Amino acid sequence: MKVSRLFQPRNPFFWIMLALNLLSLVLGWITRSYSLGAVGGVLVTAFAVGNALLGTFIAWRLMHS
Repeated sequence: MKVSRLFQPRNPFFWIMLALNLLSLVLGWITRSYSLGAVGGVLVTAFAVGNALLGTFIAWRLMHS
């Protein structure tokens, strides 16, 4: 398993992985920076964790393809 297999600019999954990881970063920053209500905090955190998990799955798929 080589980490260099992650860098596949011609593969659309590569760009989806980058977008999801960037979105997770932004959502995590929003969660920490702003005072959200209980429901808003849970929703933003759930989206951040979901994006991180999906990005990790796509990274795993790219490394094993």
